[in-house]
Amino acid sequence: MNEMQLAEIWVAVAFLVFVGILLYYGVPKAITSSLDSRGARIAAELDEARRLKEEAQKLVAEYKRKQREAETEAEAIVTAARAEAERLASETRAKLEDFVARRTKMAEDKIAQAETQAIADVKAFAADAAVKAAEGLLASAARDVTTADRLIGNAISDVRSKLN
Repeated sequence: MNEMQLAEIWVAVAFLVFVGILLYYGVPKAITSSLDSRGARIAAELDEARRLKEEAQKLVAEYKRKQREAETEAEAIVTAARAEAERLASETRAKLEDFVARRTKMAEDKIAQAETQAIADVKAFAADAAVKAAEGLLASAARDVTTADRLIGNAISDVRSKLN
């Protein structure tokens, strides 16, 4: 055998001795248990990740439901606000029309009252003018004594006839 083959045999023997020592001290069991514990830890982490994912999906679903509810509630609030605004506008319009009608009626009443007052003033002025004119005529006619006696007599007889 040459030296090269002898070296290979010693390497093989040393390797077998090394593997024997490893088996004697239970290194494969330690490695297996270490790998098993690491696998269990990884499996636990995967289970935890699945659980967290499911919780996250539940939370997302819950938030989406709440968002839909909030959107529905917001739409209801907007609809109610629009209805309230329309109601207020209608009430305001009715109040404004009532106010305008009352103000128009008041203005018409004031105009009618002013017309009545103007007519009364014109009548009073006309009566005063007629009285003054009559005074002037009577004064000029009363200058004649016989005409004055006759007018007074006629007036007295008219008063007696109206009183009886």
